[in-house]
Amino acid sequence: MNTLSAAEILAAGVWQSGLAQVLGGLVIVGVLIGAFWLGMRVRDRESEPPKPDEQPHRPDTDALPGEMSEYRRPAEMPQTDGEHRLMPYQLKDGTETSPDPPSEEKRKWGGISSGGFGSGGTGHGD
Repeated sequence: MNTLSAAEILAAGVWQSGLAQVLGGLVIVGVLIGAFWLGMRVRDRESEPPKPDEQPHRPDTDALPGEMSEYRRPAEMPQTDGEHRLMPYQLKDGTETSPDPPSEEKRKWGGISSGGFGSGGTGHGD
């Protein structure tokens, strides 16, 4: 029993013949060409890129602009008489600059050797 109407039969025939796929492909190609054309119009309205002599130049030194090289050391904890406590606003930032680099001993971590993740160690300094 075929209960399809004439319009449904016609639509099924158009789909099966490939006409719908061709028309759909043409619509997609038309949309892509339109998007390309619109992008070219927008690009034409933009200003031109700067010429090589208009580009910013690096400074004569090897350092990057804004780069600083300094050594940090822990700030000393202020001592109190034991009767008064220190308030947070009385403490320094935590580190201060130092003109000389730290010694090799201070740069090495002297804690327990727990190993890295997945190294097979116990992780407890054994």
